[in-house]
Formats: sequence, C-alpha cells, structure tokens
Amino acid sequence: MQVTIFSARPYEKEFLEKEAPRHHSLKWVQEPLSLQTTSQALGSEAVCLFTQDDASANVLEKLQAMGIKYIALRCAGHDNVDLAKAETLGIRVANVPSYSPYAIAEHAATLLMALNRKVVLAQTQIQANNFSLDNLVGEELHGKTVGIIGMGKTGKAFAYIMLGFGCRVLAYDIVPPDLQKRNLFFVSQEEVFTQSDVISLHLPLNASTQHLINAATLFKLKKGAILLNTSRGGLINTVDLIAALKSGAVGAAGLDVYEHERGIFFQDHSGETLQDSLFEELRNLPNVLLTGHQAFLTRTALRNIADATHLSLDQWEKGEASANELIPKLEAVSY
Repeated sequence: MQVTIFSARPYEKEFLEKEAPRHHSLKWVQEPLSLQTTSQALGSEAVCLFTQDDASANVLEKLQAMGIKYIALRCAGHDNVDLAKAETLGIRVANVPSYSPYAIAEHAATLLMALNRKVVLAQTQIQANNFSLDNLVGEELHGKTVGIIGMGKTGKAFAYIMLGFGCRVLAYDIVPPDLQKRNLFFVSQEEVFTQSDVISLHLPLNASTQHLINAATLFKLKKGAILLNTSRGGLINTVDLIAALKSGAVGAAGLDVYEHERGIFFQDHSGETLQDSLFEELRNLPNVLLTGHQAFLTRTALRNIADATHLSLDQWEKGEASANELIPKLEAVSY
C-alpha cells in the first residue's frame, strides 16, 4: 500500500521504516496536511497524520477525490479529524489509543517537580554564578492532595506515580474505573477543583471538554495550586489561565500543549519572531514551564506508535477492520 506520511519528523522515521512491512511504500512529507498540501498524497491509498495535520471536512473531500481510503493517526487524539465527514465519504480512520501512558505520566511528573523545586531557575542562577537559595524554596509533595481529571491509562499511570510520592489522590472521570488503592479517592469534578494542591489533566479534546479550564473553574481552585496539562491545549482557556497566573490565584502551570500550537510546535523557528502575542505572554511568565508537545517522546512510545500504525495499514490492506478504528458515534463524549 502506498502511504503518504504528513508532518514527518526525523525522530520517528527510524521506527516507522523499521516496522514497515515490505508491501507498504512510505512517502515522507515534512509539511502538515492542509488544503494546500493534499496534492502530496496523490497516488496513495492512505495518509498517516499527526496532531497538527488538518483533516477537516474540506480537506477530507479533496483526499477522497484523490482516492484516499484510509487515515492512520500516529497519536491518540483525533480532534483534528472530522470523523463524521470521514464516515460519510467512506474514509476509514484509526488512531493509536495507547502507545505509552507511562511516557506522558512521567513527563507530567517531571513538569511538576521542576516547577515545585524551581529547577529551571536554579540552573539559570548557577550559570550566572549565583548560588543563593533565597528564592528557590519549594514544597514537599508528600502529604499533598493531587487531583486528576481523566482516569484512562495515562491518568492511572500518573496516579500511581503520585501515590508513590505519598500524595493523597482525588480522581474524576465520567466513567470511573474499578480501581481501589490506598489514598486514591474517586470524587466529583467540583471536589477535584476545590481540594487539590495540584491538578493534572488527562483527557481528550472534544465538545464537552473544550475550555474545561476557564475563569469559572480557575476561580474554584485552591489559591496557589499547580495546574498540569499534557493532553490537549484546547482543554484550557489560555487568556483565563494567564490572568489567574498573574493574580496568584494559580501558583504555577506546567504545560506540554497550547491551544494555538498548530504552526508553532514541532518546527524550528530559531531566528524568527513568532506571530502569537498570547503565546509570548504565556511563556514569559515566571511561574510557567512550557515544553513543545514532547510528553510522548520516548523510544518505547515511538516504537509502539509505529507498530500500531502498521497494524492498521495491514488490516485494511487485507480487507479487515482496524483494531483501533474510530467510530464517530462512540467517540463523541467519552474520556
């Protein structure tokens, strides 16, 4: 099968090529999929997409007219794909629902520890020969209350890490899993907001979760709480978060995602001036730690993504349904 891989990056090529069966031919396209780049997929039966690719209705119509039958996502999130339109056009879509929950959970914990113990500031001071400790005082996580919204595989993995630190964990999910652990309590979303010293988001972006974190929910947080997001940028209203961070209502934010990251993340903009004043304001805050959507980026995760992607392509080529096929009706509200 001829497959065009959009938003292709050097770090993943090794894994996708190694796992590619001989009967798949991969075409690498560095640019993201858009109305302007659909022609790159001419001659392919499938396209392989990532989070910054645009698979909206108009783009899907162009792909279908070119003979594209399949979309293999190299990620779990699928908010950039119009699943209902794809179904109407007869284009089958599959994602990688679980490539490594540990990679993302560990990155969330990394952001938390770096913020709490002021690691970046300490490194900056040492580079300047400043060994004063006066502004580097942090808190112990042991005994603190950590709130988790979304208890899928990644949320569970983060919960286990926090339990290992000796934290009390409050968790919320619309479908709470059957999970019993000492110091882990399933509560309402309201209780997570009002009682947690740290809140970590582990849920997909859809109509029911868009801007879950906004002025109203931020107002409910304990003063000085730390907010973590390694899921999707659109879960947070950035304007409202900046206001809360400036006022001190939110103590700090560790973010691996940004709601307007498309066109910024995954590319080298060295020497350029970013045309996003909101992002500039966010990253310049002293109580914000940002990484560029790298929480997933481990060798284990990349290997698992490649395996799952080729499994879907193999199954489609055999005339079978992918084990990870996305059905619009089932994907509408769950997280």
